[in-house]
Amino acid sequence: MSKDAVPTSSASQVMNHLAHMGTYESVEEICVAFAPVMHAMAAAAGPACEVVLHDLSAPEPDLGHTIVAIENGHVTGREVGGPSTSLGIGVLHNQSADHNAFGYRGITSDGRQLRCSSVYFRNSAGRIIAALCVNVDVSAIHQARALLEGLLPQESPRSPEQPNEFFGGDLVAVMDVMVGEAIREIGKPVEQMSRDDRIAVLYKLDQQGVLQMRKGVERIAARLDISRVTAYAYLDEARSHAPNLQGVDGGDR
Repeated sequence: MSKDAVPTSSASQVMNHLAHMGTYESVEEICVAFAPVMHAMAAAAGPACEVVLHDLSAPEPDLGHTIVAIENGHVTGREVGGPSTSLGIGVLHNQSADHNAFGYRGITSDGRQLRCSSVYFRNSAGRIIAALCVNVDVSAIHQARALLEGLLPQESPRSPEQPNEFFGGDLVAVMDVMVGEAIREIGKPVEQMSRDDRIAVLYKLDQQGVLQMRKGVERIAARLDISRVTAYAYLDEARSHAPNLQGVDGGDR
């Protein structure tokens, strides 16, 4: 292994271990305990590995400003005081579920692919108060793979249980990437979309928690080239026919 290689398997082992840690009563306690671990992981994995701690302890966290500690923030263009991602929105939407996830795909606002793992810390009451995330930029690996793709097997389809995670410099950028991905999965330009296609996009984004974001409906409506009133009407229909639309959903949680 070269000195610049990223030992993602070792990082995954560390994250799996952290997933079985006990409870914590404050984010400050987590910061003290894990700041050296974050620095060690980033130093061992190299400059392509971002390690970030999010504060989710407030009753209604400001998802635009959750980062309390970060190593190698240049990977996603974020810093202390920066935003959460699309997964943070979904986690707070459903706190009872086990959201720990390992080795899933992330996408930056400029289109680079990341390999990500996330562990969520809870307090003694069972409430999620923080998230520790590792994001490895694998874009250089994908470029090398493109040069050698004739010698490599076809990539296996992504498991439906694995999430996608979207990154941006702020929540507006995160939202735009999520909307763009939902539109891309329909497989046709917006101007060629049918009414059902647009309803499917709204259903998917609603499931991902985008509609909980400030001005989410307005931004989605603009991207789908429909009015705000029409977007709300489509959203009502999507929610009332949710079982019939699950086959359209791309499987991302």
